[in-house]
Amino acid sequence: MASILKVDTLTGVTTAGSISVTGEGNSTTTNLQQGLAKNWSQFNGSGTVSIRASFNQSSLTDSGTGSYRVNYTNSMSGTAFATPSAATARDNGSTYALSMNGDYYTPKTTGYSHFLFLGRSGNLGDSFADTADYDMATFGDLA
Repeated sequence: MASILKVDTLTGVTTAGSISVTGEGNSTTTNLQQGLAKNWSQFNGSGTVSIRASFNQSSLTDSGTGSYRVNYTNSMSGTAFATPSAATARDNGSTYALSMNGDYYTPKTTGYSHFLFLGRSGNLGDSFADTADYDMATFGDLA
């Protein structure tokens, strides 16, 4: 018999924000809080840059060709977080972009992530590129 549980808040017993979930195969557990994306964004990076949909993102800054800054609504607890942990970019078929995870020239901060997208068009080589369709996510701990 199936059951339905309806609640507004889940709280761990030992630590309020920590809940373990039994993983696949019933042999390991996963911490629910640690496994959730703390930010995600889907945005247009070509022409007038605009956020189409997002979570925990107050704004988006266009920092130049293929360069973007995702500003968080709620800051990360420190700079030991992965961003963008997952990122893809697409365009009109003649160009696609490969993500370069993070901008290694800009120090990480808790309030935003800065990242670059490297594009490739045919065999012409790589260069920074703006494309019309970006998806990215950040994983780590919120403050």
